[in-house]
Amino acid sequence: MSEDNQTGLIRISDDVVSTIAGLAALETAGIAGMSGGISEGLAKRLSGKNVQRGVSVEVGQVEAAIDLRVIVNYGSRIQDVCRDLQENVREAVENMTGLTVVEVNVKVEGVAFKEEETADDPHRVK
Repeated sequence: MSEDNQTGLIRISDDVVSTIAGLAALETAGIAGMSGGISEGLAKRLSGKNVQRGVSVEVGQVEAAIDLRVIVNYGSRIQDVCRDLQENVREAVENMTGLTVVEVNVKVEGVAFKEEETADDPHRVK
């Protein structure tokens, strides 16, 4: 996005929009993480340090389209989580950048299971 005003030109990088979308996605209930895609291995979860993984954006002068690849938590209703995800990402990008988000496409690439209980669990028989 670029905007020309009386004091100069304002440009918003695609990377900025990707970061905003990635952070909003990770804050959505039911999302376990972002997926790097099949080419980078089997739907590997990533921390907030690299939130642009799993996010692709197309940014024009006044509009943006966003594609997300995510991993959802086991037991969550995928349709509801994805609907909330679309709304959260759209709202975050529009509020922070002023761009109109025309679409937020979501591809669920995996399901995250809760980790097994550790041997230090006091309820386990030793």
